[in-house]
Amino acid sequence: MQNAKTNSTGWVKFKGNPVLGSTELGTCFDVHVHRIETGFRMYFSWRPQCSLAFVESSDGINWNEPQIILGPNPESGWEDNLNRNCVVIRNGIHHMWYTGQARGFSRIGYAESSDGVNYRRVSCEPVMIPEFPWEKESVMNPFVKWDEKRGIYRMWYAAGETYEPNALGYAESRDGIRWQKSPLNPILVHGDDFWDRNRVGGCEVVECCDGSWLMFYIGYEDIDTARICAARSPDGVTRWQRLKTNPLISPDPGSWDAAACYKPSPWYDPSKKRWMIWYNGRNGNAEYVGLAIHEGYELE
Repeated sequence: MQNAKTNSTGWVKFKGNPVLGSTELGTCFDVHVHRIETGFRMYFSWRPQCSLAFVESSDGINWNEPQIILGPNPESGWEDNLNRNCVVIRNGIHHMWYTGQARGFSRIGYAESSDGVNYRRVSCEPVMIPEFPWEKESVMNPFVKWDEKRGIYRMWYAAGETYEPNALGYAESRDGIRWQKSPLNPILVHGDDFWDRNRVGGCEVVECCDGSWLMFYIGYEDIDTARICAARSPDGVTRWQRLKTNPLISPDPGSWDAAACYKPSPWYDPSKKRWMIWYNGRNGNAEYVGLAIHEGYELE
């Protein structure tokens, strides 16, 4: 693999970035990557199609042609555009939560599939809507994990303004449809340092080998300038502490991600002892997907 120069936090952007997206494909953003038997499956938001799609790869770099898995439904009143999804495979069923956007607001919907390709909406109504002042007009960017010990789905989500959310919340559900939001919400808000002083958004959460939880999230310096950051919690909900090495991944002037680095999707490779993060970068109006790598498990 050809790598670019390592930054001060140990992350190396792939020299051939972006790995997905082009003037022909158009904007591809807010990815969610799964490890599969043949390599990787990447779910992403395909803006020109207003749809959710996926691609597959044996190495996480070279991806096949996109396939749409769920398209917009303007008749619903809240799904003119679909984006920002995640998938949990459980008992042979692919459970997908996604963001529907229309009329200046965002809602979270739910769909299921037996093959991971053909999804059906479980309900014509969203499974989560904004209800509290901090959520403003939008909930979006659901990231869900199944907790086998407790027998529940755990969701981390973003909420606030529709263009870019402001804070992160947490909710739990027995069936993936009826969600109970945490009374501790929001669980993560903007910080004091320049890299996330404006707002925080779209995250994914990883349970670590010591039982703690590591959250990779978007930190916003301002509405247009974003970086990839991380924080740690003992339980995935409370006492989040930002890593001392933040920001992990930042825009490179004059590059494809010169304006912003958004929505990380991390995976740790135990065989090669390294982290891989796929993220979407923006330069002007062009927004594509890139890859960054960190050798070793420890991030600070």
